[in-house]
Amino acid sequence: MLKMMNVSQVSYFTLSAYFDIGLFRYVVFIFLMCVYIFIISSNVLLIAVIFVNRSLHKPMYMFLCSLFVNELYGSTSLFPFLLVQILSDVHTVSVPLCFLQIFFLYMYVNVEFYNLAVMSYDRYLAICHPLHYNTQMSLNKVVRLTALLWGLSVVVIVLMITFNVSSELCGTTIDRVFCANYYVVKLSCNSATVSNIYGLVYTFSVLFSLAALIFYTYFKILQVCFSGSKETRQKAVSTCTPHLVSLLNFSFGSFFAVLQSRFEMTRVPNVIRIILSLYFITCQPLLNPLLYGLKLSKIQIICKTLFYSQK
Repeated sequence: MLKMMNVSQVSYFTLSAYFDIGLFRYVVFIFLMCVYIFIISSNVLLIAVIFVNRSLHKPMYMFLCSLFVNELYGSTSLFPFLLVQILSDVHTVSVPLCFLQIFFLYMYVNVEFYNLAVMSYDRYLAICHPLHYNTQMSLNKVVRLTALLWGLSVVVIVLMITFNVSSELCGTTIDRVFCANYYVVKLSCNSATVSNIYGLVYTFSVLFSLAALIFYTYFKILQVCFSGSKETRQKAVSTCTPHLVSLLNFSFGSFFAVLQSRFEMTRVPNVIRIILSLYFITCQPLLNPLLYGLKLSKIQIICKTLFYSQK
């Protein structure tokens, strides 16, 4: 018979997805450390470039700056924890730290999706309504939208965690290499009806609405591209390609994470499951600096100028 425990009575969770890889752990540790250093340095560099150069104080680059800050935030909430766990022989995490990591990671996911949705709306205005762009997307509006997407994410995640803190648990083992809300909900002795209803309402009311906004904006952008001049198509391709690739990469990563959590994948090798679960939080902050740093000509020119001027 399963023992029922209140969350306040549990001192730690066990992360069962880790497996013994012997001395190979040091190779994985060095690899992840190098990835983390690259993510930090590249995102900090691009934030500094946007912040220092007044020519980049425009809506698109302000949203990019918010995106890069979120990449720093999300990767820092995961990588140090992973590095410690890789070198550790006991894979446990205290309950407060587990919920703190859930807050950070889900905050990252929400801000990333909100930010990409707002960026698609910004590109829609710039390409489909260029004459009214400066009035409809002023810097004050950029600040309000950025504050809204970060503030709304905080409220959403705090409410989600609140529903789980008071629940009764029938286990303390999380089949993951980091803490995830769905796996904590699975440990609940009851059906977690409130948490599930909240998740469904939020998904259909907010996430599907933002997804519809993204599809609408790109539908309109494609209409303009097919009916517009060659110059208009070139502008759309140069500014929308990085955003579209980033959006698709994040969507696929999130899909892999949802697929793994909702369906039984015991036949899939453990190492593949770990890679799929980490994809959305590792590849996105790794890819975005490369995408925007190499594809957006203004950032590329300024970065080249900074490096060559130091020689």
